[in-house]
Amino acid sequence: MKRAFAILNLAVAAALTLPAGGVFAQSRAEMLLGDLARPENEGWRRTERQLIEEWSKSGSAALDLLLKRGRDALAEGEYDKAIGHLTALTDHAPDFAEGFNLRASAYFRSGRYGPAVADLQRALELNPQNFVALAGIGAILEETGLKAEALKAYRAALAIHPRQEDVKKAAQRLDDALSGQKI
Repeated sequence: MKRAFAILNLAVAAALTLPAGGVFAQSRAEMLLGDLARPENEGWRRTERQLIEEWSKSGSAALDLLLKRGRDALAEGEYDKAIGHLTALTDHAPDFAEGFNLRASAYFRSGRYGPAVADLQRALELNPQNFVALAGIGAILEETGLKAEALKAYRAALAIHPRQEDVKKAAQRLDDALSGQKI
């Protein structure tokens, strides 16, 4: 867990240093992140979808197929099958954050929190601004009773993507609980 907190602290720092608009060397993902954080962005759902699509590009048709198979199996509730596809993906692409992020979801949904945390840590090492991974860390920390740390993860996710309703509700619930207010 100590390593999870170190990764969380790095991710929080990264969340608070979102790229400013107009920087020449920005990647498409960085531009989308900047757009996502803008309060006036009415098309944020489209921006969110485009950003996740951007993060899902491995650069290899074979690896993209493994990612798709993992997503499909996860959507069908076939967690072990998803883990198998995504393990093949992460074995062949150890620097592809989305493989670890998605496999963490499969582990989490199958009740395997330890491997889920390890994969979320790796996903955040590779992509510290992955608000989905940050929210996942928050959910696991909350589930295991580490409310203050969970709130920190949720707030980091919201700093990147402020319109995540489930994450907003979770952060508010924890904020109320930690401040002694009735839930």
